[in-house]
Amino acid sequence: MEISRLIPGIRAALTFSNTSPIIRHVYPEKLKKEIRKREDFMEGLKNEPGIFVAAGRDESATLKSFREAQSKTGFERGIIFIQGTGLLGVGNSWDEAEHYINQYLRGTTVTFIEKESRNARIPNKVIIVTGGAQGFGKGIVEELVFEGAFIMIADINEKLGLATVDEINRKKGKNHAVFYRTDVTEPASVKSMVDATVREFGGIDVLISNDGVLRAGSLEEMDEKTFDFVTEVNYKGFFICTKYAVPVMRLQHMENPAMHMDIIQINSKSGLTGSNKNFAYAGGKFGAIGLTQSFALELVPYGIKVNAVCPGNFFEGPLWSDPDTGLFAQYLKTGKVPGARTIEDVKKAYEAKVPMNRGCKPKDVVKAIYYLMEQEYETGQALPVTGGQVMLN
Repeated sequence: MEISRLIPGIRAALTFSNTSPIIRHVYPEKLKKEIRKREDFMEGLKNEPGIFVAAGRDESATLKSFREAQSKTGFERGIIFIQGTGLLGVGNSWDEAEHYINQYLRGTTVTFIEKESRNARIPNKVIIVTGGAQGFGKGIVEELVFEGAFIMIADINEKLGLATVDEINRKKGKNHAVFYRTDVTEPASVKSMVDATVREFGGIDVLISNDGVLRAGSLEEMDEKTFDFVTEVNYKGFFICTKYAVPVMRLQHMENPAMHMDIIQINSKSGLTGSNKNFAYAGGKFGAIGLTQSFALELVPYGIKVNAVCPGNFFEGPLWSDPDTGLFAQYLKTGKVPGARTIEDVKKAYEAKVPMNRGCKPKDVVKAIYYLMEQEYETGQALPVTGGQVMLN
């Protein structure tokens, strides 16, 4: 039985007043005692609420069994055991869900006391951020976690990903962010990451497709291998991530039509206007806006909005500011900015091209993300965040 086709439905059924729980999953083989029937499960309960769910012939039948058990008991938070699937801890936070699991496994009777927290803007939103280990992605993750989200960082760079998760969780609290090494161009890798998100948090509320690479070059310089690499990540990667996240979102909406979810593609100003000697990147970004619009039309019946954010240049990010390989350093070496003697001279020249006289920052992008998540009437849109450098007609 696939947990990605079961647990999100349970989470949706336990979503009340637009507040979803966090669900943690433990496989049956990790339990100290084999549970064959309801009485075996009930013996392990102490003072925590819990329900036993008999396995059906498939995920749909098992969800029906859960709904019947939940209706009889009024269960909202606590422990669920599903035959053949394992133990689920259900809480208003990751800590509470983990508390219920540990209490059941250890046979303790400690009452959970939630830590006081400020009012967050997006409490308990489960968000996947691809390419979240550095640059715009890392800045987006930091902002979203601060406002109450639980984040799956999906990135191919394991070293940076683990370091980012460690940094965030030390600031915010245990497991507000999780890393999963992911190659967005490989379907098996993406599906495995989606399943891990469901096991860790219970479902998916938002997919932020931020993964991207840039390889510039003229027609004469660009080879087919490089062109294919850029297109695979920037265009095909968005398709693959959407393909495997959507079944989870559709299941949540089917179980609870009041739930609405978002897919947000972090595009670029190069997706709105051509980019000289950068056609591989711009072409992929233009194509991704086509995907955004097409996905939006297909997914709107399932409560899923699909939009894109088109940021200007993140001058403080490593793509531009790395002292050895960054674009500022490259442009200084090649003399692309006449009269520039230092990297700072090159940076000032590029800032001067922006009416707002600065580059785009992660906080600018996150404000656009919040708008797209909170509004209820726009889908299929490409929202510029360029400081006026690109203006729509």
